[in-house]
Amino acid sequence: MSNQAGGLEEINQDADERLREKKVILVTGVDGYWGWRVADALCANERNHVIGIDADAPQEQIKGLDFIQADIRNPLLVELLRSEQVDSVCHLAFQESTRPSESAFDYNFMGTMKVFGACAEAGVRKIILKSSTAVYGAHPGNSAFLTEDHPLMGSRSYGTTRDLVEIEAFSDGFRYQNPQTMLTILRFANIVGPKAVTSLNRFLQEPFAPRLLGFDPLMQVIHEDDVIEAIVFAVERDFPGVFNLAAVGPLPLSKLIGLAGKICIPVIHWFAYWGSGIMGISAPVNRYLPIEPDYLRYNWVGDLAKMHEIMGFVPRYTAEEALRELAGLHHLGRFIPESASLALDEERLRDTIDRRRRIRIQQTANLAELGENQANE
Repeated sequence: MSNQAGGLEEINQDADERLREKKVILVTGVDGYWGWRVADALCANERNHVIGIDADAPQEQIKGLDFIQADIRNPLLVELLRSEQVDSVCHLAFQESTRPSESAFDYNFMGTMKVFGACAEAGVRKIILKSSTAVYGAHPGNSAFLTEDHPLMGSRSYGTTRDLVEIEAFSDGFRYQNPQTMLTILRFANIVGPKAVTSLNRFLQEPFAPRLLGFDPLMQVIHEDDVIEAIVFAVERDFPGVFNLAAVGPLPLSKLIGLAGKICIPVIHWFAYWGSGIMGISAPVNRYLPIEPDYLRYNWVGDLAKMHEIMGFVPRYTAEEALRELAGLHHLGRFIPESASLALDEERLRDTIDRRRRIRIQQTANLAELGENQANE
């Protein structure tokens, strides 16, 4: 029995040593879409020990995920972070809401406060937070490109944007009060893709797209796969600060609608505001406006200099590629003539060929850089 006990002890010690060699990453909100996908991507790297936390278990199992069922506001979170020796926390627990909701605000804002506070107390080295360029707000006085230090004047009438503005205001104070904790905030442009539930995706899933008469603002998008890749990129590397992220090439709203295969319908702007619920009134146009009218009226384009020059991150999809793919996935081509649909299909295949070529070139460059670094060492 003593030999057997000694053997088990050695096995446990070996297992503990292997775990200590791995980077421990905690992902909040793994029952949600973004948390699930990020955790799944991080688990693919055998050097990571990924802990997922949520009040509910993920609907789809993630191979290698160490799941813990708990609310992010649990006061014992700090003890968990400390005992697991968590290096990085990827905070993706967030409840989307079109209208301001006190329950969503409590979960989003108070939950973030609890997570950040626990991280600081437990000595977590790094936090990554997913945000949006919508926090800048859409205003007639906006400059052509909004840098990361632009004031946050996002809409207070849209629940998700309001919560993100409050969270970022808190994060700004947290950064100065806890300089020992590295904080990375990723502000993503409009997210599009096959599965993500976003305001622009909802806007582009209908055959018709209202556009405010006399306004054609520039819009930025980013493919959902690039969102996942950017978050994992930030987890695996150190980039303290705030970063705008979007696909190359902002597009006029009219072109964005066309690339998505939708039919554009000009709408008088006062009717759009009435339809979005002013004075508690709701009109049928509201069905087609999951985005607030101001965000379809004025520019709110994020500057991408930091993404390119500091992060060195390049989204795989251009804006046009992401939108043409979306049109194909939702079969929006059925609303346009067959000849135009065939042309769109040809463009999507060309996009795929070009994108795969760019990826191969980038992978070759990364391998060459890795070899050069190893040679220098």
